[in-house]
Amino acid sequence: MDERERLDRGMQVRRAVHGDEYVDKSISRRTPFNGEFQDLLTRYAWGEIWARPGLDRRTRSLLCLAMMVALNRGDEFQLHVRSALNNGVTREEIKEVLLQTAVYCGIPAANSAFHLAAQTFAEIDQQPEGGRG
Repeated sequence: MDERERLDRGMQVRRAVHGDEYVDKSISRRTPFNGEFQDLLTRYAWGEIWARPGLDRRTRSLLCLAMMVALNRGDEFQLHVRSALNNGVTREEIKEVLLQTAVYCGIPAANSAFHLAAQTFAEIDQQPEGGRG
């Protein structure tokens, strides 16, 4: 597979996981400064790793949630909460991941993640199509 094919495959997976609206918004913020990074992200995170057959998208979403808690990446955590719901993860499963992160990542990290997840769920529940998960 060449880099163009990896970019195309990555964009398909990225859109499937994050949704067209989010990806379109990201693309609209592309600049000469960040464009190469956006391509790298799409080719390798999405076209190489997320497209691999070894784990399903639900499992990858659960892993991402735990890693974002461990790394204290709140914005990315909220994005991946939404994406996890898109990938069929339930709110109950997200809660279980966060409880486990309390043991392995620390109570403060899990506490912040619980707050961010609750905020994300509230935003989703206010959307016209209703809540998921």
